[in-house]
Amino acid sequence: MSTVKKESAPDKFDLYILNVDEFKNLNKEKNELREKINGMRLQFEETIRPFENELNAIVKKLEANLSKIEGGTVAKAGSAKFGRGKLGASIKGLLQGNPDKAFKPREIASALQTKGTAVSLWFNKYGNVDPEIERIPVGDGGKRFLYQIKR
Repeated sequence: MSTVKKESAPDKFDLYILNVDEFKNLNKEKNELREKINGMRLQFEETIRPFENELNAIVKKLEANLSKIEGGTVAKAGSAKFGRGKLGASIKGLLQGNPDKAFKPREIASALQTKGTAVSLWFNKYGNVDPEIERIPVGDGGKRFLYQIKR
């Protein structure tokens, strides 16, 4: 018998390990693509949200004007109810959609079709500590603020 080892074809264990490595790589690529797609979706939603809000405000104004012209009763503009955390996300979306403009709480409320007090309360409770939102004092005594996204 010779003691020299012969080069042999890979056995089933070697083939299994090769397949597992390939599977891991494909799974990693799949996860990376999913993250990219989710990031793109979020970016798209953040980009389009201010335009949707503006469109909704214009449609409401058109409906109110149309009912005035037709002689009917003016439809009372209802305020939108935001769930927990949704108001803050909507406010940030509006500010990020218009980074060059500073808004009064009343303007933000109008764009989001909600009450100005809800927006002011959110800014007083959460917005003043948010690192992405810049609070700009205006007027005498600095009791009134404009809000803008930080650049």
